[in-house]
Amino acid sequence: MLSLKTALLRSRCMNVTFLRDAVGGGRITYWKHFVTRRKLNTATVPATTVPNAATNKIVGRWLIACSGMVAGAVILGGVTRLTESGLSMVDWHLVKEMKPPSTRQEWEAEFQKYQQFPEFKILNHDMTLTEFKFIWYMEYSHRMCGRAVGLAYILPAVYFWRKGWFTKSMKGQVLGLCGFVCFQGLLGWYMVKSGLEEKPESFDIPRVSQYRLAAHLGSALVLYCASLWSGLSLLLPPNKMPQTLQLLKFKKYAHWTTGLVFFTAISGAFVAGLDAGLVYNSYPKMGTRWIPEDLLAFSPKIKNFFENPTTVQFDHRILLQSSLTGITGVTAITALYLFARRLPLPRRTSMAVTSLVTMAYLQVTLGICTLLFYVPTTLAAAHQSGSLVLLSIALWLMNELKRVPK
Repeated sequence: MLSLKTALLRSRCMNVTFLRDAVGGGRITYWKHFVTRRKLNTATVPATTVPNAATNKIVGRWLIACSGMVAGAVILGGVTRLTESGLSMVDWHLVKEMKPPSTRQEWEAEFQKYQQFPEFKILNHDMTLTEFKFIWYMEYSHRMCGRAVGLAYILPAVYFWRKGWFTKSMKGQVLGLCGFVCFQGLLGWYMVKSGLEEKPESFDIPRVSQYRLAAHLGSALVLYCASLWSGLSLLLPPNKMPQTLQLLKFKKYAHWTTGLVFFTAISGAFVAGLDAGLVYNSYPKMGTRWIPEDLLAFSPKIKNFFENPTTVQFDHRILLQSSLTGITGVTAITALYLFARRLPLPRRTSMAVTSLVTMAYLQVTLGICTLLFYVPTTLAAAHQSGSLVLLSIALWLMNELKRVPK
């Protein structure tokens, strides 16, 4: 209050001096008087420093929203794959393809382009234009969703950067996220191209490479996890936990469990890429055997783990069960839950553990039902979405524990 009165008093004195000198022909000019007053006013009113708690909340919510959009794109991509729509758009243009065909002539021209590629010749040779429109719009929606995700990252990032709302470390993270979004789009087209290539030596139905599909899904999950982690770190207040040996063991165990959930989701891309879910539709046995006869039918043996549908489904079952069953036969996530009950965890951390074990058993149930009912689109999409939910909860738990020193 005192500094403000002093500033006003000085300002009045300066005004009087200015008028006196102006009448008497003094040297003081108006611009010099204005600059002096501006400096005085700036000095007396402290500026708010950024980034601060308020800006961090805004940036955190933006990152959470971006991760939600990535999750939506992943789920839509899974449905596109399940409806066999991913190869309906046979070229890629960043801007040109944003406008869909509007006349019958344009639709017929698009359909004729599709007819030149293996999927139509081998699998969909009796497809009508109406049926083609459905699969085309599925792929179109997925691509447009990807572009919306890119804009959701890049445009706010530019605005926040100009406002100075990013710390030095956050600037590096944001640059990495925006770069990864662009890379993800290019990787998606690289994946689609593998399904458009002529393969005279193959008698299988046309499909994208399971390696490229796994890379495309894996990069999307990395983008999702990084955005979600950064957003939670900015929004959630730190927990106060005792630094005990038991808590350190719990943190390490939680990290291993999260890694297992992530790799189980990646293995699902190989199952989808090879249609391995259609090979053995029984559980817990595969057909009439616990270990199928054609488990290692390919040579060299290493190819079976990536190209043999039987082995790929077997691996996915084992990983899924491993995320529930440890080496000792005790369920890993259940053990994590029982371990957590013996620790003095904050309420929010306990909620994360309970949510994780609940979602884990729900995800296993969805996976078994999807297999037994011969991979219906609804159940398969729910199973794929469940993997994202399970991974999200595991990341939430890791974020709650991240302030515990190693």
